[in-house]
Amino acid sequence: MTAERHRTENQESPADQEGGCAMSRGLLSLGEQLRYLVQDRALSATTMRVPKHSHIYNCGERDGNIYLVESGQVRTVSLSRDGKRCLLSVYTEGDVFGELCILRENRIETATAMTPVALRRIPKTRLLEAVAEAGLQGAFIRHLTGRLSEQQQIITTLVTMDSEQRLATILLRLARKLGKRQGEYLCIVERISQEELAWMVGTTRSRVGYFLKRFHDAGFVRRTRESYLLVHEELLTGYVQKLM
Repeated sequence: MTAERHRTENQESPADQEGGCAMSRGLLSLGEQLRYLVQDRALSATTMRVPKHSHIYNCGERDGNIYLVESGQVRTVSLSRDGKRCLLSVYTEGDVFGELCILRENRIETATAMTPVALRRIPKTRLLEAVAEAGLQGAFIRHLTGRLSEQQQIITTLVTMDSEQRLATILLRLARKLGKRQGEYLCIVERISQEELAWMVGTTRSRVGYFLKRFHDAGFVRRTRESYLLVHEELLTGYVQKLM
């Protein structure tokens, strides 16, 4: 076989390359696939830069957009009638949030930038069109199913565990989502206050402080000089698994 023929037979056609690209993209998350569509200009989106502590949208506002996080961290919080706060979730680079606008445009939660944030704001009608045109229905269903599963786990934790156990579960989830590996520990580089943890756990700030001290004494967590929280993943995972 000549060298020329060898190159010809082993060279991928444009169709093969496109198919391979499509297959590889099929394994990506919804956020990653939406980012590709935006970059390829197959999906129109507005770029937003939101300062730290600023609101992206507020509870009760009409907002028909879905958001893709390009950088930074966003939290969503709901308020009860008596003014109590519940931290629903934290979103980071590549995450999609605000999907409930597909069912209703009036927001039932407030989204706030935890750090300086860069977002892509996508009108829900344009996103649904792009999902159909690009064949992303499966990725969209997986995304929504994953979000539903996450919320069910949160509800189960709130109902079946006491406050200390809920805090352990929440710390482990936050560490895996936001943490950066430092040996045996995951370092949560964003400062999450005890008040914010109390919102998630459904208890008081003082109780969270008490539980954190117990976790520190057990070696589950510790603080850096910069007051970042270090979570010992293996030890805390073992503690949480014993509760299940």
